[in-house]
Amino acid sequence: MKPFATNLSHKTIPPLDLPTKLGYGVGELSKEIPTSILVFFLLFFLTDTVGLSPGLAGSILLVGKMWDAINDPLIGWLSDSTQSFRGRRFPWMLWAAVPLGISFWLLWMIPPFNNQWQLFLYYTGVLILYYTALTSIAIPHATLAAELTQTYDERTQLVSYKSAFGIGSSILGLFIAQAVFATVDNVGLRFGLLGGIAGVIMIISVYGCVLVTSKRFWLLQNQRVQVKSVTQHSIRQQLWMVIRLRPFLYLMGVYFCSWIALQATAAILPFYVVSWMQLPEQHFTQVLLTVQGTALLAILFWNPFGQLIGKRAAFCCGIPLTITAQIGLFLLKPDQILWMYLLGVLAGIGLSTAYLAPWSMLPDVIDLDELQTGKRREGFFCGLMVQLQKLGTALSIFMVGKVLDWSGYINSGINYDTELTQPASALTAIRWLLGPLPALVLLVGICCAIKYPITRDFHDAILLKLRSVRKDRSVAQSLIDQNTQ
Repeated sequence: MKPFATNLSHKTIPPLDLPTKLGYGVGELSKEIPTSILVFFLLFFLTDTVGLSPGLAGSILLVGKMWDAINDPLIGWLSDSTQSFRGRRFPWMLWAAVPLGISFWLLWMIPPFNNQWQLFLYYTGVLILYYTALTSIAIPHATLAAELTQTYDERTQLVSYKSAFGIGSSILGLFIAQAVFATVDNVGLRFGLLGGIAGVIMIISVYGCVLVTSKRFWLLQNQRVQVKSVTQHSIRQQLWMVIRLRPFLYLMGVYFCSWIALQATAAILPFYVVSWMQLPEQHFTQVLLTVQGTALLAILFWNPFGQLIGKRAAFCCGIPLTITAQIGLFLLKPDQILWMYLLGVLAGIGLSTAYLAPWSMLPDVIDLDELQTGKRREGFFCGLMVQLQKLGTALSIFMVGKVLDWSGYINSGINYDTELTQPASALTAIRWLLGPLPALVLLVGICCAIKYPITRDFHDAILLKLRSVRKDRSVAQSLIDQNTQ
């Protein structure tokens, strides 16, 4: 099969079907299961099992992000330029699936080192391998939101499935962790088994996603044969062109603020539950399941509501609920356990819009870019978005580790000994990291969303102009082909 065959370019493309939505959603397992396990458990694992200091453990993620600063846009740029009979995106996903699973498993193994810096180098090296493989899957998968859809509402539908599978994957990761921790007594073996099980699921989900979505992918790619896919610009030139696209800058602000705030909350939550609320460890996973389960159910509401009022408006309606919950958690006293769970429900309702809105907005920005430049650069745009996601995660965990170090936090051990008394400075830091600080960051995200200009009417106008431009390009290409025969 030719990568960009022309025999379907003028056929009517059927609406987005259920198998494609499900297949695209399955791909989220390869990203969100490891991401949730990493965010919720890695800092604990490195400090209380491996024996690294909180500051050094947080620095591991920051060093990994220094590589990601190059890795994400580079792979996005390379995938845009890839020529293969499987297309531009699928080869990257297929090649990286097995390395992704293996590197994630190695991340949770304990090497025979006693020196802090040897441990630092081992986990930093494995994390760099993991992020390279993850980027090679995450960016091509993210571009499919633009390459499998045609309309404003189709993108909201597809990303709602992506969000549902993303939150569901996070919940699945927590269930797997809870099952492993309940059945395996050896602390070191717990995390190694958890990493191995998650790695196998990740590999299978990537191949399943490619298998199911490839048919519709080729239908739309053949329709877009006239769009120039391979760019001749350097990464620096493309980056300059992208940052001049104002809607994308606002979208980056929305996504980065959402992700850094929510990941900081996730990273500090176990410390809050154990040290401030003085509860045993099972409450931590129960609170997480409450938040993520509510977010999953809330998508059933936010999907149609977002189609009714628009993606930007849905985000601006949902995130204030999460901000309210964060302030409420900051004000809670240790004996107010019921309120903790109720505020978790409220946080989950708003959280789902942070999963849904930014990725459903991105394909609209890509269409605007095509109208202005005549090129499809899904990979480069998605590379920058994925880079923001990882950077937000790394900065959040790094800052949590550093603040805990500065506040005098005492390692409590893998069993979270609730009898250990933390200093007042550490308890105050934990509460601020959970409540007011991420709430302020989310407020900045709302301001960016308000400034984001692409509404449904705006996007309809973009599509109308694109159809005309694509038709003109198709006619011109046909004349060129006839003259060269």
